[in-house]
Amino acid sequence: MANSTFLVVGLGNPGSGYSGNRHNVGQMVLAVLADRLGAKFKSHKAGAQVAEAKLGVGADAPKVILARSNGYMNTSGGPVSGLAKFYGVPAAAIIVIHDELDIPAADVRIKVGGGHAGHNGLRDIISALGGPDFVRVRVGIGRPPGQMDTADFVLRDFGTSEKKELPVTLEIAADAVEAIIKDGVTAAQLRFHSA
Repeated sequence: MANSTFLVVGLGNPGSGYSGNRHNVGQMVLAVLADRLGAKFKSHKAGAQVAEAKLGVGADAPKVILARSNGYMNTSGGPVSGLAKFYGVPAAAIIVIHDELDIPAADVRIKVGGGHAGHNGLRDIISALGGPDFVRVRVGIGRPPGQMDTADFVLRDFGTSEKKELPVTLEIAADAVEAIIKDGVTAAQLRFHSA
């Protein structure tokens, strides 16, 4: 993995009204990573906020481009595709962090490729990149209670009990991103899926 560049994208919607939503957990993880790496976000012409850092020390430490779109979740593809072209990052070195309804709340799972499972951010990225072969760090948010509409559920803030667990979940997801970059997807999956 030496001398390589990774594009790490945190999905979410812009603006303070959305910042605590379940749908924005990808951007929350991105903030943790930026904090760890001491990286500051700046505007990029691709329609995104970008922070550049090295993961580790030395000339061969991988370069990490942290990115969040300036637009809404369902238009994430354009900025991701634009940044991938600008930095010369292949799909295999793109890591997308997103909320996942199909795994239990607070669980973190790593996956390469696959469908979008109705996730509009993933749908748009797959379309813009011309395929699904990027890495996903999936942060479980659980299923909506009772008859609640899925869209309403993902656009609500985390509940009180969830908020207590959230900081730990965000750190675990950030650890997963670092493990993918340092050790590769398979090693990271073995570590995080057996927990």
